[in-house]
Amino acid sequence: MPDKMKTPILYKIAKPILGPIYKFWYNPKIIGKENIPKEKSIIIVGNHIHIMDQCNIIISTKRCIHYMAKKEYFDKKYKEGKFSWFFKQTGCIPVDRSKKDEQATISAIEVLKSKEALGLFPEGTRNALKEDKIRKLYEEYYKDKEKYKAFYKKIKKNKRSIIEYLEELKGKKVITKEEFTSNLYDTEKFIKDLIKEKRIQEEDYYNNILLPLKFGAVSLAKKTGSYIIPYAITGEYKFRSKNLTIRIGKPFEVTDNLEESNRHLKEELISLIKENEIFSEK
Repeated sequence: MPDKMKTPILYKIAKPILGPIYKFWYNPKIIGKENIPKEKSIIIVGNHIHIMDQCNIIISTKRCIHYMAKKEYFDKKYKEGKFSWFFKQTGCIPVDRSKKDEQATISAIEVLKSKEALGLFPEGTRNALKEDKIRKLYEEYYKDKEKYKAFYKKIKKNKRSIIEYLEELKGKKVITKEEFTSNLYDTEKFIKDLIKEKRIQEEDYYNNILLPLKFGAVSLAKKTGSYIIPYAITGEYKFRSKNLTIRIGKPFEVTDNLEESNRHLKEELISLIKENEIFSEK
């Protein structure tokens, strides 16, 4: 059995300093911390809506969480690599998303075989609108109506999966082009109205609330006999946020059928998202 990994020094130093600052600034409500085992190899996975998502789990447990992150964060030549030294020294694992990264897989397996905790986002990237998608929407629907910067600022808060779902509804003529364009600034309210009007089913909405899940989490869990801990994040990342909610689910084991296990993971994440939304409405 591999020797137990030592917690990186910078992780030990940074967490007690940055953790309280994070808690004060974003005011996250974290539910289910007790579901994170104090020992055993675990893979903690959640939906991905913001660059700070992993911080919610890091402050929820005394364990060191080795997060997998895109390689650009580790290289100064990329705009995301301004703090490459931080990612390198806090136990993160670089992943080249342009290919099947065998080295990242080996590093992740080493963490898990050492009975440590691994963190990753099964959606593979943030469920947010990238600038190229926003530009495409603007040029197709708004070019002669308003300035791009204003459009970008208002629309960037949307989830990519929801915009794509609304585009699908438009293509099926469930909603009109005018409804699509006039509701892009508040898709959440529009979706709720569509459900109330029974033009779509609530289940269909939730089935599109996530990007397609990659198989990395369930595959690693199967190879190493690790438990998966699902969690869901809802709300807004604002100063002293009133609705930023993180709900951590119970551990579960994967089966030999990875498709079934990945489907189960998606169902768990959706269930946690639903619980968060009910909690926030109270």
